[in-house]
Amino acid sequence: MLTRKQHELLMFIHERMKESGIPPSFDEMKDALDLKSKSGIHRLITALEERGFIRRLPNRARALEVVKLPDSMNPSLGGRKAKFEPSVIEGDLGKVPQRAGFAEAESGQSVTIPVMGRIAAGVPIEAIQTHSHSIAVPPEMLGSGEHFALEVRGDSMIEAGILDGDTVVVRRQDSAGTGEIVVALVDDEEATLKRLRRKGDMIALEAANPAYETRIFPSDRVKVQGRLIGLLRRY
Repeated sequence: MLTRKQHELLMFIHERMKESGIPPSFDEMKDALDLKSKSGIHRLITALEERGFIRRLPNRARALEVVKLPDSMNPSLGGRKAKFEPSVIEGDLGKVPQRAGFAEAESGQSVTIPVMGRIAAGVPIEAIQTHSHSIAVPPEMLGSGEHFALEVRGDSMIEAGILDGDTVVVRRQDSAGTGEIVVALVDDEEATLKRLRRKGDMIALEAANPAYETRIFPSDRVKVQGRLIGLLRRY
C-alpha cells in the first residue's frame, strides 16, 4: 500500500508522461507535492522503486519509467508504453502469416513500393536516400495514401518489435500524433525512426531501448516524413 504522498507523486509522474512523454523534473515534483526540498522527492522515488511502481533507467536524463499503477486503478498506462504490434511479413515476402492480421496474399495481388535506402534505429544517420529498389507488399497492409520502405539499421527500437535488418513500411505524411512511430528528419540532414512526443513547441524523439537517450528538439528542427504502418522481416 502506498502512502498519500507516494500515491500523489506516482500519479503526477504518470499524468505528466501521458501528456508529454517526458518525466517531470525533481523541482516540478517538489512543487506539485508542495514539499520544501528535493530530498523528500528522493525518498518518495526510492520508496516507489522499491515497491515496483517505477523504474530508474541508466544513462538517460530524467530517467524514470512508470511500471505499474495501484491495483485500484486501471492497469493501463495510457498507451505511453503500449507495445507496438507491427504487421510482420516473415520469410517469403509473398506470404503473409495469419498472426499478422492478413489473409494469404493471392498471386498477382501484391503492390510494389519503393525502398528509399536505410533508416537509423539508433543514432541518426544521413538523410533518406533516393529510390534504390522496389519491394512487393500485400495491398491490405497499405490502405490509402503514398507509401515507401526503408531498411532498418540499429537496435534502438527493439522493444517496439523493430529489429536491425527489418524493412519498415511507411505511409508518407508530414504530421503525426504524439506516441506514434515516425520517420523523422532532424535539421534536414539526419533521418531516424523513433516514437514522437510533443509538448508545446518541443518534440521528443524517443527510442524503444533504455540504452538510448530521448532526444529533444525545437519543433522547427524536426520534420515528419511518414508514419510506420508495418514491417517486413527475412529469416
